[in-house]
Amino acid sequence: MATLSARADAVYQNDYHHQLRSRLWAALSDTEFDDRHGDGEPPGFVYSNPFPPRDMQAGDERTVLVAAPEKELLAHVAADLLDNREFNISEMPFYVEDVTPVSPDVGEPGSTGTIETGTGVLVRIPPWRCDEYNIDHPGGDTAVFWRPEHTMEPFVTQLENNLDQKHDRFCPDYLPGPSETDHELFDSYELLKTFAVPVTVTKGQEMTFVLSKWRFEYQVRDDDHRRHLNLALDTGIGERNGLGLGFINITDDE
Repeated sequence: MATLSARADAVYQNDYHHQLRSRLWAALSDTEFDDRHGDGEPPGFVYSNPFPPRDMQAGDERTVLVAAPEKELLAHVAADLLDNREFNISEMPFYVEDVTPVSPDVGEPGSTGTIETGTGVLVRIPPWRCDEYNIDHPGGDTAVFWRPEHTMEPFVTQLENNLDQKHDRFCPDYLPGPSETDHELFDSYELLKTFAVPVTVTKGQEMTFVLSKWRFEYQVRDDDHRRHLNLALDTGIGERNGLGLGFINITDDE
């Protein structure tokens, strides 16, 4: 968790994704994680927006959370932020006041709680699965952004498949992934909103994504389920986590 102070008055920039991602990759430059940049695989980290998301005056405090399943990656990021405390995100100039470790955990089997999305979730249905879900496809190789009218089945399936990929990359091979167990990842899915947002995916290239925000309820079934939920907290859910999409938080647990 990075605690930031604004170095000048600034208007809050909703197009923070690319600049914040670039700052984190710069922190990982010349480390063992540097070669993941642009390799097409899940990057192994996700991050929040600078919050609270509103215009600021010099000296105002903001927070950015960075999550990853590998402690070494987080250690590199933390060390770089403390060594290079100037932290500029788009037109928002910050100074890093402090970096604090946090370790979210959904809890032991039997624990219940609520998880909410801190940033929008990107889920796309590949063209070869559109017929299966009775989704009209425009043709070509373009994936279709999930929308509420597509029903929950493709959303849940794509979410699980995506988390399977991350489990394959970051967890031991002998442990079962999300699709290899009988339980659902979440007990309930409450859609809060869908929205379209332009996102700079690389320098000079902007795309409009259809995203969604959610509230999920869960009860931890067993140790495998606990690992899957904690992996989702560490890597984000859905696609394009390297742009900060799909960042989730525990908002209530017991």
